[in-house]
Amino acid sequence: MVSQILLVMIAAIAVTIFAERRNIQAPLLLALVGLAASFIPGLPRLELEPEIILTVVLPPLLFSAATEFSFISFIRRLPSIINLGVILVLVTTFVVGGVSALIIPGLTLAAATVLAAVVSPPDAVTAVAVGRQLGLPSRMMTVLKGESLINDAAALTLFAFATATITGRHLFIDNGFLYFVYAVVVGIVIGMVIGAIVHRTRLRMSNASLVTVLSVLVPFAAYLVAEEVGASGVLAVVAAGFSLGHNSTEAGYAARIQERQFWRTADALLEAFVFAYIGLQMKFVIEEATATGFSLVELLGLSLLVLVAVILVRIAWVFGTSVVSRWQTRRVRETLARIEAGEEPPRRFGRRNGGFERRREQLRQGGFDVPEPFTWQENLVISWTGMRGVVTLAAAAGIPLTTLAGDAFPSRDLIQFVAFAVTIGTLLVQGLTLPWLIRTLGISDPAEDKYRAAQHAVARDIADAAGRAAITAFRDGQTDPKARAAAEQMLKRASVEDAAERQSHTEHDTMVLELGRTVLEARRAALVAARDERKLDDEVLREIMEEIDLQQAVLANWEPGRFSG
Repeated sequence: MVSQILLVMIAAIAVTIFAERRNIQAPLLLALVGLAASFIPGLPRLELEPEIILTVVLPPLLFSAATEFSFISFIRRLPSIINLGVILVLVTTFVVGGVSALIIPGLTLAAATVLAAVVSPPDAVTAVAVGRQLGLPSRMMTVLKGESLINDAAALTLFAFATATITGRHLFIDNGFLYFVYAVVVGIVIGMVIGAIVHRTRLRMSNASLVTVLSVLVPFAAYLVAEEVGASGVLAVVAAGFSLGHNSTEAGYAARIQERQFWRTADALLEAFVFAYIGLQMKFVIEEATATGFSLVELLGLSLLVLVAVILVRIAWVFGTSVVSRWQTRRVRETLARIEAGEEPPRRFGRRNGGFERRREQLRQGGFDVPEPFTWQENLVISWTGMRGVVTLAAAAGIPLTTLAGDAFPSRDLIQFVAFAVTIGTLLVQGLTLPWLIRTLGISDPAEDKYRAAQHAVARDIADAAGRAAITAFRDGQTDPKARAAAEQMLKRASVEDAAERQSHTEHDTMVLELGRTVLEARRAALVAARDERKLDDEVLREIMEEIDLQQAVLANWEPGRFSG
């Protein structure tokens, strides 16, 4: 088993390298190569327990995505994210479940619901990779990434309830709605608590390697603890990731550098393995499904119908809810205009207990942020990003063999085949055509480019002001004329590293280097404060923080007199 996994990883990395060099989407190529390889005569099946995928593969992927995700952007687009990540999952489950029960002979409604829950959550890995490469607006990327972080929780909760209904296994909360609420709330709380504990712990640790090791343990701990009490392990991991990612600016620069590189490497390795594994299962899933009495042509035809239903539900829902979103946005903006003009707002906007004046003051200060609705082109792209992946794979494999009564789980092999076929189908149909669709529609957001440029300008101004303030404070506190002169010289230079390099041959090189480190820390603190005050975008902060971390690493390893003549 171990040797098989290692061989698959090696082959997957080789295919990924080839795909990157040829500008091909690696997940798609991996799935295709794996599918072709599964038909090699005599090739043994690599079959992992679903618990392995859910507890070893899924948590680190979710955690890494959450730590790199802007929590502020997530909150800003939360209605759209919940709409796709929770409500659409529920709608897909019920609609596709009903369609499957009608078109697949012998499939009960309960078993069809299990199938629908399995295929309901999209995996945004491919969509995000394509979007990043082709320059999709960040607001679209935010929604796609946010959806992928929470839709797994909704789908797995529905899956657990549906399978329990068939097997006769009783969950500790029999009411579906209450079970869902419990799983969500408790999962988030557990993740936030673990994130807070780990954050406080790492602030007291000086060894960057140990801090990285600690971060590696977090997703597994959060997932296992939440699942142990019947809550959503997925949401626990996501909440822990958000907590640590948002507060990572308080940790040491060395730990941030190490963690950043580790998780990028882990993501590449796990994603390559997952998509290769999906393809490698196809031959064996076909063999098991054909043993149920259906021919391969019948199985492919039924799977095609389910695939069409899955795609159409997402398209219809995205465009249908966009109409409602535009109407709501228009009403909010009209109300805000009335408030700004001094008119009485509707009761929902706080007419009582001084709410009106508070709203007016918030408006003056820019406290109301009404996101721009997506265009029909953007909605079309979002509706076409429904590729399925690792969670569908794990859930399908995790369908119980028998019920509590000892009977075989109804239509288990058939459900698994359709789920795998839908996964491969979405990767091929939507994944292969998504780049063409984005290019054809010519999606871009000039306003976003201007906004990001303005944000970078704001960040530079904040950082420069903080740096000058730190140097000025140092200068004013010095009595040594040479030290004051060195500080004055640094004030005149734009780059702290340049100043440190040019001054390193002086007798004050140690002082200058230390001052350089102090300036970088002052810049970091000022930028984080601006982020917390909503003056600076979280994603822009992350980009600049990466630069500051590298600068701090350079100064930390600078040897006094190194560049002396």
